[in-house]
Amino acid sequence: MSVNVYDQANALESALRQSDEFNSMKDLYAKVNSNPESKALFEEFRKVQMELQQKQMQGEEILEEDVQKAQSSAAEIEDDENIKALMEAEQNMSQLIQDLNRVIMKPIEELYGINNEN
Repeated sequence: MSVNVYDQANALESALRQSDEFNSMKDLYAKVNSNPESKALFEEFRKVQMELQQKQMQGEEILEEDVQKAQSSAAEIEDDENIKALMEAEQNMSQLIQDLNRVIMKPIEELYGINNEN
């Protein structure tokens, strides 16, 4: 009997969309976007993050000015309760995805004897 892995992946995607973790993120993201101050702070934070990632990917030097801008932006969002709650929800979702990745990788790890006590 052959299993279509893509059908299973699509079922997992559907389950993730229905998960408490995702729905919490969705609700908190809507809350951030409905508050003009939170939305502006969040957009600026994401812009700074994207600029840094782009520099890293292109092999450009990250200047002290870039680091200070990122730290300043991060400090500002930590003072915003809406964004802070969203970030915590993102961490919970990230943990769920890491847990799922461990489950998905288990057959390969077993095949190669990774993490075995042998």
